[in-house]
Amino acid sequence: MRSVGLKRPASLGAFLLLAVAVAWLAVVIVLPLISVFAEALRKGVGEYLEAFRDPDAQAAIRLTLLVAGICVPLNAVFGLAAAWAVAKFDFRGKGFLLTLIDLPFSISPVISGLVWVLLFGANGWFGPALEAAGIRIIFTVSALVLATLLVTLPFVARELIPLMAEQGADEETAAVTLGAGGWTTFTRVTLPNVKWALLYGVLLCTARAMGEFGAVSVVSGHIRGKTNTMPLHVEVLYNEYDFVGAFAVASLLAGLALVTLALKTGLEWRYAGELSAGRRH
Repeated sequence: MRSVGLKRPASLGAFLLLAVAVAWLAVVIVLPLISVFAEALRKGVGEYLEAFRDPDAQAAIRLTLLVAGICVPLNAVFGLAAAWAVAKFDFRGKGFLLTLIDLPFSISPVISGLVWVLLFGANGWFGPALEAAGIRIIFTVSALVLATLLVTLPFVARELIPLMAEQGADEETAAVTLGAGGWTTFTRVTLPNVKWALLYGVLLCTARAMGEFGAVSVVSGHIRGKTNTMPLHVEVLYNEYDFVGAFAVASLLAGLALVTLALKTGLEWRYAGELSAGRRH
């Protein structure tokens, strides 16, 4: 009798917690997501597809993919290099390097954009000299890339550092002892051991790069067809009361996010042990 009395409240409590969690997720995630697609298709599929025939929308899509295509590989290379240095070597300033890597997580994306305006704006530290040399960064694609690079910088590194620290340097040391060079050791030993964590970090970085709004809004200048990414183009269309167009582009962003989520979930399910090994520390 006592054991039954103990189990039933526990089961009831678990059920209530699950119900609250599901209800909360439905309110803050599922319903907004459904509303985006419902509003995008409110006037029919023809109007929905017409939104993507707009030259400005096409330019925003291309620019978003271009910025992500530049930033994600660069941050993947940086993440690998930073993780290799932090996890495999001891050096003075390691803690400071880790702090710098985590800094974009703790500051507002708007501040991340303002940093580049302070540096390269017309009244910034280097802006006048660059303008005199005929080089303009703010309100160009270069500024979008710089802003996106900063806000997405930690994602790959933070997935790899704990895992590489967990694995240690024994295998690399053994490879070097057997005569392998640095590049061979990296490509044959280190990289295969972290490939799925690397891909996981790349997916997170890609999702953030495509969906970034705050930082790129500050440095873009909102030039339609030239410096407006998809999130910025959604804002422009919404402010112009083109709700179908705004939600159509938003639905594309949501679709890309869902694809990223599906790939991320697949990786977590298939390689859960490897991905979570380093996170225990």
